[in-house]
Amino acid sequence: MHQLTYGDIKAATDRIAGRIRPVTLSPVDPGAIRTAHRDPVDDREVIPCEVWLAMEFMQHTGSFKARGAQNFIQAHRDANTLPEAGVTIASGGNAGLACAWAAQQQGVRATVFLPETAPQVKVAKLRGYDAEVRLVGAEYAEALAACEEFAAATGALASHAYDHPLIAAGAGTLLEEIHQQIPGLDTVVVAVGGGGLFAGVATAAQYHGIRTVAVEPENCRALNAAIEAGRLVDVPVDSIAADSLGARRTSATALHAARQDGVHSVLVPDTGIVRARQALWDHRRIAVEHGAATALAGLLATDRHTADRDLPTRPATASRSYRPASGEKVCVVLCGANTDAATLMQP
Repeated sequence: MHQLTYGDIKAATDRIAGRIRPVTLSPVDPGAIRTAHRDPVDDREVIPCEVWLAMEFMQHTGSFKARGAQNFIQAHRDANTLPEAGVTIASGGNAGLACAWAAQQQGVRATVFLPETAPQVKVAKLRGYDAEVRLVGAEYAEALAACEEFAAATGALASHAYDHPLIAAGAGTLLEEIHQQIPGLDTVVVAVGGGGLFAGVATAAQYHGIRTVAVEPENCRALNAAIEAGRLVDVPVDSIAADSLGARRTSATALHAARQDGVHSVLVPDTGIVRARQALWDHRRIAVEHGAATALAGLLATDRHTADRDLPTRPATASRSYRPASGEKVCVVLCGANTDAATLMQP
């Protein structure tokens, strides 16, 4: 297994410069995120924390995945290892869209495999990026098997939604941009699914001495379960954010990053995710997918005084939330916006 390094992320930063949209940062209203209570032993004044939102949902194709996809294709182009058959991936979600978009930008053929049950809106989006879409089977596993057969038969370069060092390194370029814009950043908060974004961000964050808070739905906790077991394990997937965070197993790269100093694991209930997503819409008119709202839910749980009944079983490796310390500078990554905005306007 290739261990992701800060050098990989610096190389990705240089490689995709000018090919992706630089992240926009927006400050959260002072006092909106509660700072940790004053330590009774320490009578110093509590200074409000400073919280920023990284608006990565404004990225090409609506998610951070565009970074990894561009890095993946450009690295192979630079190494002269892009086959004539182009690239292929099995994904009807953000990764598939990003792969198709990056391939179009680079003038490369893209073949995307989806189950026959895939929504037509996703198929249309993929074809809008000039991808060849192949519908196979009733489940993702069947589409993945067909994708692997296609790659073996044609020599097409197989991409992955998250479990590849070039994909993770591309995602890590986001932290580089955040670090440059927020001097003295203490903490970055990021949602975790398969672990590509987390692995890249955490690797870069550790290099800069920045803490990483990894937030997962309590019933989609592939990374947290791996931390608890000390190895990769399969987990059940049952969350409102499963469409983007529903990996049954995290990557070895993500587990390695999670074992580094300065990483905190947080699990949040679906109720908290829904509240965070609605709050973004109500107060800022930001429409994000539930996966993106998961990161913010990790900060809002204590402010909402979430009841214990919402958090029935808490692994010893996880916290219920992350509450910033006095004066702490925090950045929350809003990683994707491929959602149905109509659900935010229902009474």
